[in-house]
Amino acid sequence: MALTITLTETAAKKIQDFMKQTGKEGYGLRMRVVGGGCSGLQYQLGIDENPAQGDKVLESNGVPIFVDLKSALYLAGVEVDYVEGLMESGFKITNPNAKSTCGCGQSFH
Repeated sequence: MALTITLTETAAKKIQDFMKQTGKEGYGLRMRVVGGGCSGLQYQLGIDENPAQGDKVLESNGVPIFVDLKSALYLAGVEVDYVEGLMESGFKITNPNAKSTCGCGQSFH
C-alpha cells in the first residue's frame, strides 16, 4: 500500500504560518505514531528541518511531510485538517486504519 497523507488547505496554511512565525520556513512536518493515550496509540506532530535516515518523505499542499517507517504502517491514507470551534481549536486527524478511537479523539487503536 502506498503511503499517502493529505493535509487540507486549512491545515497546510496553519502549519506554514507556524513555521514562518518561528523562523522555520522550508522545514517539514514530522508525523509520528507512538504508544500512549487511552486507546493505545497516539499521534505526534512536530517540525523538523530535515528527514531522518530511512524516513518516507511526502508533500501535501506545499508542506513536506516526514514519516518514519514504523509510523507509516499506521498513517497510510490519513487526512489532517485544522478546525476552529467555540470550545476548542486544533488539528483533527482522520485515519481510515483506526479500528476505534477514544472519546476525546486523542488516541486510537
